[in-house]
Amino acid sequence: MKKKIGVYVCHCGGNISDYVDIQKVKDAVKDEANVYLLKNTLFACSDSSQKEMVDDIQTSELDAIVVASCSPKLHVPTFRAVAERAGMNAYNYVQVNIREQSSWAHSDNKLGATEKAILLVKAGIARASESEALTSMKIPTTNAVAIIGAGVGGMRSAIALADMGSEVYLIEKEATVGGHVAEIGELFTSRIQGKDLVENLLSEIKKRSNIKLFTSAELAEKKGSIGNFDIKVNVGGETLPLHIGAFIVNTGFDSYTPATGEYGFGEMDNVITLPTFKKLIDSSHGVLEYNGKPIKRIAYIYCVGSRQDEEGENKYCSRYCCTAAIHVSILAKNKFKGITNLHFNRGIRAYGKQELLYAESSKMGDIYLQFSLDSIPQLVQKGNKTLVSVKDILSAGRTVEAEADLVVLVTGMIPRKNDKLVHQLKIPVGRDRFFNEIHMKLRPVETVIDGVLIAGTCQSPKNILETVNSSMAAAAKANSILTKGEIALEPTLAMVNPAACVLCDKCFSACVFDAIVETEFEGRKVAKINVSNCKGCGMCTPVCPTDAIDLAGFTNAQIEGMVDALSES
Repeated sequence: MKKKIGVYVCHCGGNISDYVDIQKVKDAVKDEANVYLLKNTLFACSDSSQKEMVDDIQTSELDAIVVASCSPKLHVPTFRAVAERAGMNAYNYVQVNIREQSSWAHSDNKLGATEKAILLVKAGIARASESEALTSMKIPTTNAVAIIGAGVGGMRSAIALADMGSEVYLIEKEATVGGHVAEIGELFTSRIQGKDLVENLLSEIKKRSNIKLFTSAELAEKKGSIGNFDIKVNVGGETLPLHIGAFIVNTGFDSYTPATGEYGFGEMDNVITLPTFKKLIDSSHGVLEYNGKPIKRIAYIYCVGSRQDEEGENKYCSRYCCTAAIHVSILAKNKFKGITNLHFNRGIRAYGKQELLYAESSKMGDIYLQFSLDSIPQLVQKGNKTLVSVKDILSAGRTVEAEADLVVLVTGMIPRKNDKLVHQLKIPVGRDRFFNEIHMKLRPVETVIDGVLIAGTCQSPKNILETVNSSMAAAAKANSILTKGEIALEPTLAMVNPAACVLCDKCFSACVFDAIVETEFEGRKVAKINVSNCKGCGMCTPVCPTDAIDLAGFTNAQIEGMVDALSES
């Protein structure tokens, strides 16, 4: 069927037109099949250009539009809205990227950039010629959330969701709640005791009838998709079935354990980690002792297990350790007389108001010595003495040697091993082995699996305040998904022609989102798309030997037309 297509070529100020000959592009595509209207515009995304497009669609009765401008990641919602305002189906609009893919990529070759832009626009026109009107699908949702991990972040998420009207299932694999915070004494963020914070949150949870807390529990099984997950939870020896709409994964972190011999750890009896030292301070009264020996001079070696070199696993900064070490050193000095603190660091990272702790420590007379990864502190045992030597950057590389009664290794966070959970929920894992969000700024708690949100330190190193903030963000996002009772799905999904399907299983292997299921058709088993799980990635389409699968919005006819256009000489 012949279509009337409107084509708009954008200058993007000068981002495109400085490197692509816009007039040549227009001249080259004006005679393409189905092109009814052809214009260039200074900024296609401007209000005036959008209004002009709406008028053109309505007055010229256009069936589809092609906008040749910037990345579709930026303005797909903009031009879909233009189409809808004009009464055109939003999926009859096609975006062609001639900025990132032409002008910016080939800014040193105007002729080449122009020729490439011409081919890209022709491909867009070919795709628009085969486009079809698509309609978003809506599915019902269950306003219930399973939160995995009952640390401070998980508990705070549960309270927030309960107050917003959601049913909450809080699942903790340990016998008690609170995670690491429950074992910490005074917190540097609030000056209250960690166990008191946990008890306060637990008390709030017990007040809310729509929060069900399960301890010594873990996820056993998951089926379904966003809005409608059927799960089974092992609680003790019992298996409990639950129906939920979304997950929030807040499983926390593990503390780095130094290797034997790393800064003398496991070989020298006066070398311990920061968490161990914090417990020693909290449990000691009157005189600070370790292994029966009085402690007066304490050396803190920073970035143990963090900011490692290219051969190390943990190249990231653990963010909280510098501040935690400074806070502990202040506690030690305030609680016990005659303490001298020596901080061997790689540059203190006490950001925000945590800088105040660093200032307080400096005023108390703590000594800061800075080293590089190329010249780390060396520990030597001479008789009953432990000597720590370092080339101090702050004194122009002069070698400084100091005696220490106790050496505290400031260890960072490492990702907790959650292989079973990763497999069950298909949670993506980043190169740092923490769980991966879609976009750290724009979609910071969402994963590529719809309905599976992440928060807290299972995602990246954070302090308690940052953990709570991300947990509240996850709660708000879960509520926004479920509270309306239904969600709209993108219609650009895979489609199976059951008459052509032979159920060879190749599409099952290709799909990483569990979006393909078995069903019956005319007395035989065939593949079917679970639209709630389908991402429209197209991985299943090319592996089908009988061409039984097509992708709405990127049909075989559209792709073939685009390939033909791009292969023109």
